Amino acid sequence: MSVRDRLLALFVVVLWGLNFIAMHPMLDHFPPLFAAALRFAVIAVPTILFIPRPKVKLRWLIGFGLGFGTGQFAFLFLALTNGMPTGLASLVLQASAPFTVLLGGMFLREPLSARQLTGILAAVAGMGVIAWHRAENAVLLPVVLTLLGALCWAAGNLCSRQAKPDNPIHFTLWMSVVPPIPMFALSTIFEGPAAQWQSLVTLGTGDGLLGLAGFAYVVLIGTVLGSSIWTVLMRRNPANVVAPFSLLVPVVGMSAAFFVLGETPALVEVLAGLVVVAGVLYGSLPRRQRSAGALPDLVSS
Repeated sequence: MSVRDRLLALFVVVLWGLNFIAMHPMLDHFPPLFAAALRFAVIAVPTILFIPRPKVKLRWLIGFGLGFGTGQFAFLFLALTNGMPTGLASLVLQASAPFTVLLGGMFLREPLSARQLTGILAAVAGMGVIAWHRAENAVLLPVVLTLLGALCWAAGNLCSRQAKPDNPIHFTLWMSVVPPIPMFALSTIFEGPAAQWQSLVTLGTGDGLLGLAGFAYVVLIGTVLGSSIWTVLMRRNPANVVAPFSLLVPVVGMSAAFFVLGETPALVEVLAGLVVVAGVLYGSLPRRQRSAGALPDLVSS
């Protein structure tokens, strides 16, 4: 993985970490499933009108939309509105990284080097320590919902890699065409038209404007910009190299939650976060070149 791609991956990490802060005012105003439907609908309409459909197999486009779009954000938004703390949500959702590596090995036969395995295990261990320390403040249902969102994200990652689009930005935009209909249907069934309408007619209030600002960040920065860059990285690099970078999102998310929402991490969480950072960076290092005459390695690293 090149230095440029690592910097791009870290840039996406920051965007997605701040995304969790933007979700707070958005979900305080909009019902969660309705918010998810609107999020993709406002991208889908101009995409259909002005952006040519990418030349990829339809099943990979639909799979990416259902996994990365519908599944991930339906479960995540439901978790946040059912008591999942912001910092813990940003952490648990990054289970998508080991899920992606596992699914990539099972379905794409992507090899996992000793270096990558060591880095991922270290990062997962640090993530586990933080989750264990914070689990006292979260009930089981929101954690399970967030894990299901992470699994959907991982499935979307694999569909994105298999699609191999010529234009990743067009591919990401067209992914947004998939989620609105199932999201609107679920919202209508479980949240009701009255709640949907109330969130729209109160957009001019103080809470409504804050919700709209959060909505704009989630759509334009988190979805369009962040997801487009991520799709480029997944196309240019193996999934088991790119996916572990998502483990850094909780570091940004928890730091932002501390400064913006007043969520104070304990010392053990800070130390575990450093382990996560170290594990991801170690796992993404390029393979060492053997010198002439050196004995062949028994295990690729």
